[in-house]
Amino acid sequence: MLPAPANNDTKKSGLAYWSERVLEECDKASAGFAADPVHDLRVAIRRCRSMADGFLSVDPDPAWKQMKRLAKPLFSSLGELRDTQVMMEWVSKLAPHDDPVGRELSSALLTKEHHLKAAAKEALASFDRKRWAALNAHLATRTGAVPPEGPVFQHLALERWMEARELHRRALRNRSGVAWHQLRIGIKRFRYTLENFLPQRHQKWSKELRELQDALGEVHDFDVLRAMINSHAGIGRDERALWQKHIAEERRQRLDLYRNKMVGRRSLWELWHAELPTGAALEEAAMAKLRTWASSLDPDPAHSELVTQLALKLYDGLSQCGILRLVSKDRQILEAAALLHEVGRGKLADKNPRGHQKRGQRMVAKLKAPLGWSQEDMRCVAALVRFHQGGLPSTNDAAFAGFDRKRRAGLMRLIGILRLANAFDDNHAGKVRQLTVECRNGALILSCQGLAAMSREAERAARARYVLEMVCRRPIGIRFLRARGAGGIHAARQQKRAAHTS
Repeated sequence: MLPAPANNDTKKSGLAYWSERVLEECDKASAGFAADPVHDLRVAIRRCRSMADGFLSVDPDPAWKQMKRLAKPLFSSLGELRDTQVMMEWVSKLAPHDDPVGRELSSALLTKEHHLKAAAKEALASFDRKRWAALNAHLATRTGAVPPEGPVFQHLALERWMEARELHRRALRNRSGVAWHQLRIGIKRFRYTLENFLPQRHQKWSKELRELQDALGEVHDFDVLRAMINSHAGIGRDERALWQKHIAEERRQRLDLYRNKMVGRRSLWELWHAELPTGAALEEAAMAKLRTWASSLDPDPAHSELVTQLALKLYDGLSQCGILRLVSKDRQILEAAALLHEVGRGKLADKNPRGHQKRGQRMVAKLKAPLGWSQEDMRCVAALVRFHQGGLPSTNDAAFAGFDRKRRAGLMRLIGILRLANAFDDNHAGKVRQLTVECRNGALILSCQGLAAMSREAERAARARYVLEMVCRRPIGIRFLRARGAGGIHAARQQKRAAHTS
């Protein structure tokens, strides 16, 4: 079992804490731009930007990108200054006493630091602190919608793990300085994702992650220092060779540390992967990610949840009757489309309710496919969103471009199911309580409880069954049953008896 996070970690986390920390570190760094305050300010900004990256995958609020853009000039300026200060520290550590190469490098770096401090001072003066505080105050209210340690952030952590693992393979294959540096960035992103969103796992793995990140960071520092020495005209051949040998030895030690922990069957990669979602848990996490993204755009999530339940009941009922062949991915595509079918309304629900199907299709088609899904699967979802109501679908429509004949036929069945499920809650009143499917004499009988037979919803459902009838090649009858309870037959009889007695 994962340990509970410490109280101190809980207090020193979250967007509200780190955004305020940025402003505090700005004041500290402005007093001379020393190495430690510059580093602390960059860390605070990076924490906020990494949280923005995490929430952007499920929350399309434009304020996340605005926050990242606002801090980017300052973050970049401080990055150049920080790199120079790190080089100064390495030269001081590696240079022997009265070493001419060390003096030459230190002098050049000191001059460069002076100019970079002036640039950082200008960037800090241009940083809009009031705008930063306002944006983060707004965004902090949105972070509570997705709980830490939940399936959404487990999915995100697995994405970061896969990205870092691929960079690991590339670095072992290429063994170039660029590849090792990209791997360090990948591991850092994975670490920050855990720290921000999966604190229990981070508490277990933080020591190794930080050690690996530091080792690869020093490898990059040595590569930069080596390039500086090679390009510096004032360094002699013998001195240059001596420094290069020393740097190569230090670099090799860090890479050996990394390989000992990260190569082989018992590497940390496998340990981390074992505690991230796989199989059914991964499918649940992928659907949770889509549901969370939709809920931030859908003006009526309760309606979409009800339509999803009805659509899956129709799908399962048709499968049990032998009319549909049960395909797990088709069921997932239907579920995703039902959850996402109203995202096109968004903030335009009251101003311009028409045309939301096409807008929703475009939005869904641009989504990055969850793990275990392909972009073709997302195009299938987008096609269902396009035709969940409105004009009748045609296999010649652009939404079906690129699909073969078999795939188009399957999508038409799913569209028929979604259109009918959506029609049962046409007025978003949530009246439907139960839906069953059965076969009788070659026809499909749908029993719907909660809607009156003479109602607008009943009329819409009767019309919406047309597409499903055509693709299933069977007549569909709908029985509208009265909801049992206070408005049911038993209650009406009780009222009649009471009136007779009076």
